[in-house]
Amino acid sequence: MSKAGRLVVLVSGSGTNLQALLDASADPSYGARVVAVGADRDGIEGLARATRAQVPTFVEKLGDYATRAEWDAAIAARIAAYEPDLVVSAGFMKILGPPTLDAFPVLNTHPALLPSFPGAHGVRDALVHGVKVTGCTVMLADSGVDTGPIVAQEAVPVLPDDDEAVLHERIKTVERRLLVEIVGRMAREGWTVSGRQVRIGNLTGGEST
Repeated sequence: MSKAGRLVVLVSGSGTNLQALLDASADPSYGARVVAVGADRDGIEGLARATRAQVPTFVEKLGDYATRAEWDAAIAARIAAYEPDLVVSAGFMKILGPPTLDAFPVLNTHPALLPSFPGAHGVRDALVHGVKVTGCTVMLADSGVDTGPIVAQEAVPVLPDDDEAVLHERIKTVERRLLVEIVGRMAREGWTVSGRQVRIGNLTGGEST
């Protein structure tokens, strides 16, 4: 059974999920703390949030490497330097490669109820499809796009007057709360994975992440 006391959080933008984790981890009873924040670009608010919280940061730009494999190896090495128990992809707009996924459990979020509406336009796709309920998913990342084992989900109703921006903002509010809740539970209680089943808590059996 794994526990998630040390967190490396990866961001590409404003870092609102990161901020929620920073705020939660300020309480020692939360059980986890952010030990580093990584990004794939400079000058973003997510890095500024980390700096204000006095959390170390690093940046690895894909364009600085001749191949994707070299970038995969470089970012995995930067993550490994902080010895994380869990990596959280919080609005990180790159798919992580085998060097990271094989070495660490990586938690990700998606603004839809997977396996419905994977990919970059989950909110838009749900609206176009005409669903009455969508939501958010917290999952363990694998080599696919939004295909990893699901840890938790929460439904969000689609209202008649919703457009993509309004619905996405309502989903983000739920997503931040759910992510903080799940990371904290994984840190305090541990988790096991058996096939596609993820269980949090003092459970026997299963394969540790």
